[in-house]
Amino acid sequence: MTMQRFKDFLKKNTMLIALIVVVILFQVLIIAAGKGSLLRPQNVSNIIAQNSYVVILATGMLLCILTGGNIDLSIGAVVALTGAVAGTLIINMHVNVYLAIVISLLIGTGIGAIQAYCIAYVGIPPFIVTLGGMLLWRGIAQVILQGMTLAPYPDEYLKYFTSFLPKTDSAEFLLAVTMVVAAIICVAYIAYEITGRANKIKKGYTVDSMPYLLTKLIIISAVMLTFAYLLGNYKGFPVVLILIAIVVLVYSYFTNNTVPGRYLYAMGGNEKATRLSGVNTKKMMFFAYTNMGFLCAVAALVCIARFNSSAPSLGDGYELDAIGACFIGGASAYGGTGTVGGSVIGAIFMGVLNNGMSILGIDANWQKAVKGFVLVAAVAFDVISKRKVKA
Repeated sequence: MTMQRFKDFLKKNTMLIALIVVVILFQVLIIAAGKGSLLRPQNVSNIIAQNSYVVILATGMLLCILTGGNIDLSIGAVVALTGAVAGTLIINMHVNVYLAIVISLLIGTGIGAIQAYCIAYVGIPPFIVTLGGMLLWRGIAQVILQGMTLAPYPDEYLKYFTSFLPKTDSAEFLLAVTMVVAAIICVAYIAYEITGRANKIKKGYTVDSMPYLLTKLIIISAVMLTFAYLLGNYKGFPVVLILIAIVVLVYSYFTNNTVPGRYLYAMGGNEKATRLSGVNTKKMMFFAYTNMGFLCAVAALVCIARFNSSAPSLGDGYELDAIGACFIGGASAYGGTGTVGGSVIGAIFMGVLNNGMSILGIDANWQKAVKGFVLVAAVAFDVISKRKVKA
C-alpha cells in the first residue's frame, strides 16, 4: 500500500518532480563547470523577469487548449503590436502612462475579440485565423514602428513592472520582511488546502489521503520559503512577480471553481455533447480567444518594461514558448485536461532550461534543439498515457 501511494504521488506530480530534477542537474553542471550557481539570488530574480511573459501567455493559451486542443499562433504578433502602440503613445506622443496602459489593454482585447468572432461565429478553424493574425498583426506593428525601435520608457512607467518590494536599504530588514511574507503565504495556502479537503469530504467527494496531502504541503512550503530566502538576499519581491501571482490565482480560481471554467473542460472532453447539454460553446470559444488577446496585452506591457523599448522583433517565438509551457505542464493535446498550476510549472521548466543552458554557454542552435525535443517528449507522453487508458 505504501508503494502504491508512492506511485500515485509520482504520477500526480510528474512535471514538478521533473522540474526539481532539472534544477538539481543544472546546479551540479554549472558548479562543476566553475560558472557560479543556478540558484544565486540574482539569477533566481532574473529567471522571474525573463520568463514572466511565458507564465502570462501560457495561462491564456491553456484556456484555448482546453476547448479541444486549439492553439493561438498570433500571440507573439499581438504582443508586438500592443507594444508598438504603447511605445508610440508613451514615448512619441507623451500620453499619460495610465491612459496608455488602458488603451493598450483595450487594443489587445479588441484584437482577440476579432479573431474570436471569426473562430466562434464565422466557423473558421483557429489554426487558420491565428496563422493569418500572426502575419497581419506583425505587419501592422512593423508599419507603426517603421522598422525602428522606440526607447527609453520613462521611470514613471518602468516602476510598475521592474521595481522591487519592499523598498529599503537594510539587507536584514529586507530578508526579514520577505521571509515573513512568505511564511504568511504558506500558512494561508496550507489552511486553504486543508479546508478545501474538509469541504470535499462533507460533500462526498473522493480526496487524496492525508499523508499525500501533508507531503505535498511540506514540499511546496519548503520550496516557497527557499524561493523567498533567495529573493530576500537580492532585492526582495519583483513587482512583476506580484502581477504573475494575481494572474495565476485569478485564472486558477476561474478554471477550478466557476461554471464557465468547467464548461471549457467539458468542451475539450466532448464539444458536441457539451453543446447538446445546453452550453453555449460558441460563447465559450469567443471568451477563450478574446481573453488570450487581453493577456497578450498584459504580457506586452511587461516585456516593453523589461527591455525598456518597443522593437519590431518583440514577441518573436513567444507563441512557441506558451504552447510548450502548457504541454510540458500537463495540458492534453486533445483538450479538456490541464491546469494553470501545471502551465506555471511548464513555464518555469522552460525558463530553467533557457537560463541553465545559457550559463553553461551552450550554442543557441542546440538550445532550440533541446527545447524542441522536450516539447515533443511531453506531447508523446500525453498521447501514450491516453492510449494506455483507452486500452
